[in-house]
Amino acid sequence: MRLNYHHLQYFYAIATHGSIAKASTFLHITPQTLSSQLQKLEEQLGYKLFDRIGRKMQLNAMGNVTYNYAKEIFDLGDELQNSLKNHSQKFAFQFSIGVTDVIPKVFSFNFLKNIYTMDNSIKLICKETQLDTLLGELAVNKLDAILSDTSLPVHSAVKAFNHVVGKSGMSFFATQNKANDLEKNFPHSLDGVPFFLAGEGTNQKINVLSWFEQIGVKPQIIGEFDDSVLANYFCQANYGVCCAPTIIESHVLEQFDLSVIGRTNQIMEHYYLISPERKVKHPAVQHLLNESRKLFPQ
Repeated sequence: MRLNYHHLQYFYAIATHGSIAKASTFLHITPQTLSSQLQKLEEQLGYKLFDRIGRKMQLNAMGNVTYNYAKEIFDLGDELQNSLKNHSQKFAFQFSIGVTDVIPKVFSFNFLKNIYTMDNSIKLICKETQLDTLLGELAVNKLDAILSDTSLPVHSAVKAFNHVVGKSGMSFFATQNKANDLEKNFPHSLDGVPFFLAGEGTNQKINVLSWFEQIGVKPQIIGEFDDSVLANYFCQANYGVCCAPTIIESHVLEQFDLSVIGRTNQIMEHYYLISPERKVKHPAVQHLLNESRKLFPQ
């Protein structure tokens, strides 16, 4: 049976004010009615929630557990009201999203720009940093969602949902002359070739190195970059080979004087939208998930 939140509210008032008499005055309900509603809640839960000490009502162990949950529920309700009340009249609503700092900027842009196809009066607030930091802000409702190349860790203390946005294979780039030579026996042609890798701790670095090991190829790693654009500049200057998700391949070719050596779907970059578990679903989150299908054609 679904919990009766009216009964829970009456219980919360009694626990907060310390007696049925004081709670009845606060709620403008007769003590008899309030006592009856409390009894119904206790029957539904299967536990007594108070110990009576004289005229006072003192929470017992199960009462304390119930009180903590009730407080969280009603605090969230107050927060929802305040949030809606405090939105600027200039904007229909505000959408705050975190983006992990390893995701290519052009992909973040192509994904997030769809928010304005929903309503061009939306105020978009975007914060870019590491996933751990963003999860902390999601936990305290400072963010509505997180765009990440990593799913929510299994043992994370943050209660949230992973929504798969899409996935992309990997493309490898070099200057045209170098690409002409290397494409003939790709990917084995990369053995011993100077190579620029993604930065420490990124999924891309882990996945690319794992793939090289699987196929028995050992490029000469001459650089690691947190900023993939900087790696592209070094690659364009003919210092070595770089790679990027195939979903942004056309952008790399437009912005840099580079050619594609080859592609593989044995390395997959996954993208997720992480949203809170116990928060009203934000319409912008659903809109972005729907629009993401256009970025990742089947």
